[in-house]
Amino acid sequence: MNFKELHKNEAPLIICNVWDVSSAKAAEVAGFQAIATSSGAIASMLGYRDGEEISFEEVLYIVERIISHVKLPLSVDLEAGYSRDPLKIAEYISSLDRLGVVGLNLEDSLWKENRQLVKAEDFAAMLRALSVVLEENRINTFLNIRTDPFLLGHPEPLEESIHRAKIYAAAGADGLFVPCISKEEDIKSLIAATSLPVNVMCMPELADFSELKSWGVSRISMGNFLFNRKAAYLQNLMAEIKTKSSFSPVFQD
Repeated sequence: MNFKELHKNEAPLIICNVWDVSSAKAAEVAGFQAIATSSGAIASMLGYRDGEEISFEEVLYIVERIISHVKLPLSVDLEAGYSRDPLKIAEYISSLDRLGVVGLNLEDSLWKENRQLVKAEDFAAMLRALSVVLEENRINTFLNIRTDPFLLGHPEPLEESIHRAKIYAAAGADGLFVPCISKEEDIKSLIAATSLPVNVMCMPELADFSELKSWGVSRISMGNFLFNRKAAYLQNLMAEIKTKSSFSPVFQD
């Protein structure tokens, strides 16, 4: 079953977000069907803030290392494309495609002094131009388009997300990723309003997978929460070693 078909199953695709070879191998051993990079986790691992501070070349290197060590389908978080030029973004996607990457996340917000939504029509125009170039070059990748009204506290996040979903679908999106959406009524309303498979993200108040399945969710991802949890655990373990003046915490269950 190819990556696009995994979004059409009766059950949602639970995609594990990874940041290096060891996390990707752990996801494979755990039995996940697919993995995706987390831009925030990779940026943090390399000492950057999230928001395209990292270079595409650094992302490409991490992706190459991951994909050479696991057999799971890999989707890559390309943030906002590391360029505003659809031709340049297509060039980056072509490099990933040659490695065997099967999907991409592209987001409709940009960091300036803070993260801001791009005008929906402007983002759709970029996506439309990008889709044309990818088709011309026979690059068949799953474009999972992230829209950020819920993440950024838009005054009408559901309405804005539905508006963007409609014009992004017409511009070439294959899927819709809406981080920070978590309420049942919002998720159901969004799914009812779009033909695109809807991707939700790990949130403290998000329902469990069986409920999300019953609501019609197609894909569930983790963002950088798994990475943050691991980092917090490591920090606490190091502090315990220091406090106890012993390596005994390393060997405790």
